[in-house]
Amino acid sequence: MPKVLISDALSDAAVQIFRDRGIEVDFQPKLGKDKEKLAEIIGDYDGLAIRSATKATEKLIERAANLKVIGRAGIGVDNVDIPAASKKGIIVMNTPFGNSITTAEHAISMLMAVARQIPEANASTHAGKWEKSRFMGVEVTGKTLGVIGAGNIGSIVIDRAHGLKMKVVAYDPFLSEERAAQIGVEKVELDELLGRADFITLHVPLTDQTKNILSKENIAKLKPNVRIVNCARGGLVDEAALAEAITEGRVAGAAFDVFAEEPATASPLFNLPNVVVTPHLGAATSEAQENVALQVAEQMSDYLLTGAVTNAINMPSISAEEAKIMGPWIGLSGHLGNFIGQMTDEPVKSINILYDGVVSEMNLAALNSALVAGIMRKVNPDVNMVSAPVIAKERGIQISTTKQDQSGTFDGYVKVTVTTDKRERSVAGTVFSDGKPRFIQIKGINIDAEIGRHMVYTTNKDVPGIIGVLGTTMGESGVNIANFTLGRNDRAGEAIAILYADEAVPEAVLQKLRDTGKFQQVKTLTFDVEE
Repeated sequence: MPKVLISDALSDAAVQIFRDRGIEVDFQPKLGKDKEKLAEIIGDYDGLAIRSATKATEKLIERAANLKVIGRAGIGVDNVDIPAASKKGIIVMNTPFGNSITTAEHAISMLMAVARQIPEANASTHAGKWEKSRFMGVEVTGKTLGVIGAGNIGSIVIDRAHGLKMKVVAYDPFLSEERAAQIGVEKVELDELLGRADFITLHVPLTDQTKNILSKENIAKLKPNVRIVNCARGGLVDEAALAEAITEGRVAGAAFDVFAEEPATASPLFNLPNVVVTPHLGAATSEAQENVALQVAEQMSDYLLTGAVTNAINMPSISAEEAKIMGPWIGLSGHLGNFIGQMTDEPVKSINILYDGVVSEMNLAALNSALVAGIMRKVNPDVNMVSAPVIAKERGIQISTTKQDQSGTFDGYVKVTVTTDKRERSVAGTVFSDGKPRFIQIKGINIDAEIGRHMVYTTNKDVPGIIGVLGTTMGESGVNIANFTLGRNDRAGEAIAILYADEAVPEAVLQKLRDTGKFQQVKTLTFDVEE
């Protein structure tokens, strides 16, 4: 009988699901805060069900001799060391859509609270004061709401804002014009949103691209008397710069549920006038807690009893029989999507995936999911193989699949073509007999490129001396090249080069290449592969 440890607070109904399915449950909802005790006993369990209090660190995972699955009741998996779990063969699951409505409603509540100064007025009245003239608020009707991030939660906020008769503009690089029209929002660039919005609410994950998206520089661009709401992730806003703007009267107020450091016992925003703060309550409703708890219990039970994988962060949703055959092709699909995602800065309108030969007879839904997840992971690191198609559909991205019999020298290959408003980009790859993936074509140019963790991609006109420039620049900069591939469409036409380096190539080295004037494009790429 499988044995599951629940180390955070989950509902009694979730505990009962495990028991009804014949799984032994050890329910210790306060254990997650006791790292030493948890590490002592974790080796006795097949499954670990958690929320946010338990930290599944590399050290803990090392002690988990029998652990097969970690189930996170909620979307965020920041408290789980995904690479360590993957290396040990532990499936990590989450429940990506269970608390979307709750989080969106909290954002709207925070918006209303800061618009009418409700928390301060409440405290004043409880203190026996009657300061009616002090708490002059503003209406939201007719005001412009700027939504940064129009994905699952952001689109729900947009819908609720329409009900409040607000005008809504949205900044989201991956929001298509068709999807914007469907949800009734005006798609704008970030600078335009900053200058137009009376209220701004953020609904993006924390990535290298979104960190401090409201930086001191961008806060200076804000419309006077704007109010900022952040119920997404700490670190999206420069809290010190925002506090300064509030103190100086340039920003009228803010409402924050998340902070750069949590638990947040101190912040530049604390104790400022008309700043509403809550302790990360976005998902804290009885309905959301129940939904995610029940979902994670069902998912973990399915996996432990039947091997079925649902909402996995680090594994496709496929049967155990399919996994052995499809594993290398799923890895290839993720790399192809990752390449396209890192190369594409505009909203994706459509994705066409061609499957040739042996791969065309496999579980294409899983391969599609791996590929689409790879494309979208650049802007949404929380996306997984199950949620990726749903999110793509929400964003109005058209996905089409073509199958064909073997048509070339390879037993099978996968080719993906992505269309944006500005361009069409394609890349193809295959799996060699050793199980390793290769890029075999980029932009119609045939190549044979081994895929490594750290790569550099360049394009140039096919002229003599390019190899020398690349090799000399890398050598002088102390960059060791593990593999080097060239390709061209025809003599004196466009050429590409892909370098696989031992370590991440510094931006200064890339700039040296650009400064030579010989390259049309120089870009560093990162892939999740074992070294």
